[in-house]
Amino acid sequence: MSSSRHDHQLPPGRVEEVADRVYAYIQPDGSWWVNNTGFIAGRRGVISVDSCATERRTLAYREAIRSVTDRPITTLINTHHHGDHTFGNFAFPEATIVGHERTREAILAEGIPDYLNLAWTPVDWGDLEACPPFLTYTDGVTVHSDELRCEVRHAGVPAHTTNDSMVWIPERSLLFAGDLVFNGGTPFVMMGSVTGSIAVLDRLRELNAETIVPGHGGVCGPEVIDQVQGYLRFVLDTAERGREAGLSPLETARETDLGEYGGLLDPERIVGNLHRAYAELDGLPQGAPIDVVTAMLEMIDFNGGRPLTCTA
Repeated sequence: MSSSRHDHQLPPGRVEEVADRVYAYIQPDGSWWVNNTGFIAGRRGVISVDSCATERRTLAYREAIRSVTDRPITTLINTHHHGDHTFGNFAFPEATIVGHERTREAILAEGIPDYLNLAWTPVDWGDLEACPPFLTYTDGVTVHSDELRCEVRHAGVPAHTTNDSMVWIPERSLLFAGDLVFNGGTPFVMMGSVTGSIAVLDRLRELNAETIVPGHGGVCGPEVIDQVQGYLRFVLDTAERGREAGLSPLETARETDLGEYGGLLDPERIVGNLHRAYAELDGLPQGAPIDVVTAMLEMIDFNGGRPLTCTA
């Protein structure tokens, strides 16, 4: 089983204007470490939502911004701490980096991890430097691009991670969802919460967004929320059956027919998601630490013993 469906060089990232002066930067194909970012181009400056995983990809993203505007990049918002959204922070020395207080804590604690080339196929990460947010919030903060209001909201509970935020632009009915939403890829909640994610997605639905920029995959509409929730409920149901049968998360994954979700990128994430679901069924609080190393090794085992495919 291959962790991704591509067998060719991925195309470069592309800029999509998703609303007036609001742009998504979509990086195909949205698999491991290949994330989306975006930016709002104002008269005085640019607000970026997230950076990229590698030095090369982040510099390409900066060039993409420059293809639209010559205004300075004044603000960089991190939707959560994962490296595909934050490793490139260092390449924005002129920007105020904004994020949840737990995002800052997690980046300071993890730095640039040593495991990057152990679980995944080799990647040229570049000369990375961990740069956490230095303007933090607890519940949320509002930033403005000229007259345009951009509401940065903490998810409220563990979901994809313990520190997820979204950027909601009500005047454009547009949501930068970060990794609360995957489009075409397998949702991943090993470091957050299955039940928390399902609850947060209910709150996202209530926004009635017309356009969603997911953390991975193409720009989409609100229908993607149902798709992600459906997968997460499938994970919970699968975990309940496997646990009742006395199977481990890996054994349960091997016994499971992914059905309609089998075509999503990186299907081995079912193992990590089941580890989280088992922990919650055992009574562990949402977002509480679990044995991530074991879960990662078992995802590799599920992938036929091969490193997980990464084209970052």
